[in-house]
Amino acid sequence: MTDLVQTDITDGCATVVLNRPAARNALSLELIEALAEAIGSVQRGCEAGTVRVMVLGGAGKAFCAGMDLKAVMSDPAGMKHMLRGFAGVLRRIHELPVPTISRVQRAAIGGGCGLMVVTDFAVTHADARIGYPEVSLGLSPAVVAPWLIRRIGAGRARSMLLQGQTVTGQVALDLGLATHLAEPDAVDAETQRLARTFADGSPIALATTKGWLNDLQGLPDDSTLTRGADLSAEVLAGPDAQARLKARFGSS
Repeated sequence: MTDLVQTDITDGCATVVLNRPAARNALSLELIEALAEAIGSVQRGCEAGTVRVMVLGGAGKAFCAGMDLKAVMSDPAGMKHMLRGFAGVLRRIHELPVPTISRVQRAAIGGGCGLMVVTDFAVTHADARIGYPEVSLGLSPAVVAPWLIRRIGAGRARSMLLQGQTVTGQVALDLGLATHLAEPDAVDAETQRLARTFADGSPIALATTKGWLNDLQGLPDDSTLTRGADLSAEVLAGPDAQARLKARFGSS
């Protein structure tokens, strides 16, 4: 596993940390592949009984700033592979048989908010910046849309995605994007407190209940998730999106 994602398993808690702090943990192909490897390690720990809860976090000031848009500009043709990989990671996180928690200390934008909403719980603070600004950049948030609909409902998801909306942590809590709010300097402590309650709980009861809840709610099928990735990639590689990205970030 590369240093782009750091994984620690201690006392039943797997902590997975995105580790590109200088880039606000923006999602490159390499980071997505490293995250997939880390989630595979957590899955094996769940099967072995050594993992009873997972915490997903980001190093530095941000949880995750979304897709690495500068990398997108340099290789738009490679985005289908990258986005399909990201769609697979979202599904695997959601399907983990243990409770999962996002530790959102500041920003969770675009794909970062996608990671946040596939976990069972999300801890943040009132002034965090959370949401999906993709359409304002000429992009499509199709990869994350199925998970956002599941989290906050179709009507709220439609409003947020079509407006390219970002909100504060307090509004994210009100909408159901976040589940717990703490003071800015207490997000980690609140996350650890929550994680400890699951690590000390009954693993069989928790796994059975989570599996049943997933069954009741239903999961997007693979073709839907793949189609979302392909739609996002098609829009992103198009001339409108590329022109908007160049205007925003300059030539790659």
